[in-house]
Amino acid sequence: MSVTGIEKLEFGVEDMTRSATFMRDFGLRDDGSQRRFTTLSGARVELSPLDDGELPPAFEQGSTLRRMTWGVADDQALAALRPKLSAQPGFRELDGALECRDPNGMTLRVQVTQQQPVTLDVDPINQWGDMRRVDKPSPLYEKAEPINIGHVVFFVDDLAAVERFYCDVLGFQVSDRYVDRAVFLRTQARGGHHNLFLLQLPHRGRGLNHVAFTVRDIHEVIGGGLAMNKQQWSTFIGPGRHPISSAYFWYVNSPTGGAFEYYTNEDYLTENWQPRELEHSLVSFTEWAVEGGIDYETRRQQKKSEAA
Repeated sequence: MSVTGIEKLEFGVEDMTRSATFMRDFGLRDDGSQRRFTTLSGARVELSPLDDGELPPAFEQGSTLRRMTWGVADDQALAALRPKLSAQPGFRELDGALECRDPNGMTLRVQVTQQQPVTLDVDPINQWGDMRRVDKPSPLYEKAEPINIGHVVFFVDDLAAVERFYCDVLGFQVSDRYVDRAVFLRTQARGGHHNLFLLQLPHRGRGLNHVAFTVRDIHEVIGGGLAMNKQQWSTFIGPGRHPISSAYFWYVNSPTGGAFEYYTNEDYLTENWQPRELEHSLVSFTEWAVEGGIDYETRRQQKKSEAA
């Protein structure tokens, strides 16, 4: 499959200053404009005022994601997607990109990837019978430096239609499913557990749930979350672990809408993986989690009154 991952997320926000501060505190690199931020790989987050005329229409009220860009490997892969994308609502061809709207009302673009491979020295975790970290302590992180944008989660009002679009038009693969509720999709047969999670709830219309950023290891998940707590950003939930993908997580409420997540250790799937049909439950979604986060000063669970 040709889609490689998420290239760029464009937000329309009510408070540009606060949103820019959040991005820097979260560990994204500011190019000096206070509007454009990047991960280590070069994936981008861009901020614009809510009423910016250059943004496409919003699919929900308030600060939220307005356009997302997916990358493909090369010009040939982009050209191969054109016939199907050109049949979609809102299609237009830009310089080096194709744009349309998905059935959930989200404007998306597809372009040749501009991200670069990232090579990092990540310390292994010692486990019984597998002692690879020798004469060296595990790392501590003062803050996180997100590597890339791993996945986005949307609330949808027609799960079947949105799933069909991403699988039939963009070639995504189903990883797992919560019966009659949600589906986890990955861009290619071989890759992380999901790049897109679609969630349909009875009393929640379409919108953004969260954006997730990959970090090195569980220690960086913890370090990033603690650093955000130190800067007075509230935790939605975390740290914790998702059994569905094996990932460790920490979600922080974002002024751009939804939450921003640090995560690591997700399952790597191949064409041999058989998607599971699971009933959604607290157990299937969360093995364990800390409500309200951990306080930077005490290193104990944040009290509910403080986490609000």
